[in-house]
Amino acid sequence: MNELQDVQLTEIKPLLTNKNSQNFQDFDCQEHDLETPHGVLHVTMRGTPKGNCPVILTYHDIGLNHKSCFNTLFNFEDMQEITQHFAVVHIDAPGQQEAAPPFPAGYQYPGMEELAEMLPSVLTQLKVYSVIGIGVGAGAYILTRFALNHPSLVEGLVLINVNPCAEGWIDWAASKLSGWTSTLVDIVMAHHFSTEELTENKELIQTYRLHIAQDICQDNLSLFCASYNARRDLGIERPVVGLNEDTINTLRCPALLVVGDTSPAVEAVVECNSRLNPTKSTLLKMADCGGMPQVVQPGKLAEAFKYFVQGMGYMPAAGMTRLAHSHTTSSSSIASMDSDHIRNFNSLSTGALENQAQPQTMEVSC
Repeated sequence: MNELQDVQLTEIKPLLTNKNSQNFQDFDCQEHDLETPHGVLHVTMRGTPKGNCPVILTYHDIGLNHKSCFNTLFNFEDMQEITQHFAVVHIDAPGQQEAAPPFPAGYQYPGMEELAEMLPSVLTQLKVYSVIGIGVGAGAYILTRFALNHPSLVEGLVLINVNPCAEGWIDWAASKLSGWTSTLVDIVMAHHFSTEELTENKELIQTYRLHIAQDICQDNLSLFCASYNARRDLGIERPVVGLNEDTINTLRCPALLVVGDTSPAVEAVVECNSRLNPTKSTLLKMADCGGMPQVVQPGKLAEAFKYFVQGMGYMPAAGMTRLAHSHTTSSSSIASMDSDHIRNFNSLSTGALENQAQPQTMEVSC
């Protein structure tokens, strides 16, 4: 198979009851303010690194912090099954964490390149040797830049709503807001949600509008938004397999690109996918999902992430038995797939996509 195929999934029912879930934030978490060459980062770590296993590293989008971006996903039962095997490090961009004080007047906020260059220092201080990154929006861009600059530190990436291009989103977002007052909060909301979601999913929209307006320091948010808006093109080029994979500017690790089918980021994610090595990347377009798949469809994303990490050789097969059984017996989970799509997605559970290179042998047990 020479071309990647979009994989359409519908949400599956939770596989564990709520009584079996744990509060991710209250379990074995340590918070750190770590000095880096480009300023201080607020970091939350759950668990300790296990042998040679990578750590799951998350980075949130603008207008959010690690809790509002990732709590729903990491509190989901199937995701907690994964975190039994991995330590997790959540990064809060400078000044975006809970109760962050405003920066002093004249503070020079780090650019996207500098935000990416903060991460090696963080990993060194936490004694982390490699990561599997999960990034959303601006966080996905930062983790991609990090992986391009430090490929030996990144074993895999899950990139949600990633935009590799340099053009800013503020003018585009503002153009959608006819009849709105184009406040910073409005523009950030348009970055996250489609017009359909903004008008129809009132509960979700109200929750995040209040969070962005009240829980994030507006001056700090403005600086982070300006930094993202001034980003450079990632300069990724699609390699010719067997010819220039080792010399061209591209991701060296497996990458799972995720976007909701009604997300405002669909075109950007498809563009990013077109630039990546087709033997190491997968595009997952989630059905019935908008701009926040990690919030709206956590079960679907947890399922995809399980297959992704098992394909890298880290999740034991025994840990996948219940999920695999559900995937093969639930008609709802395959309703929107044709036979090629089913084969393409199921191959994640056995080590690699049909068009994905085999991962390196890893002599680890996580």
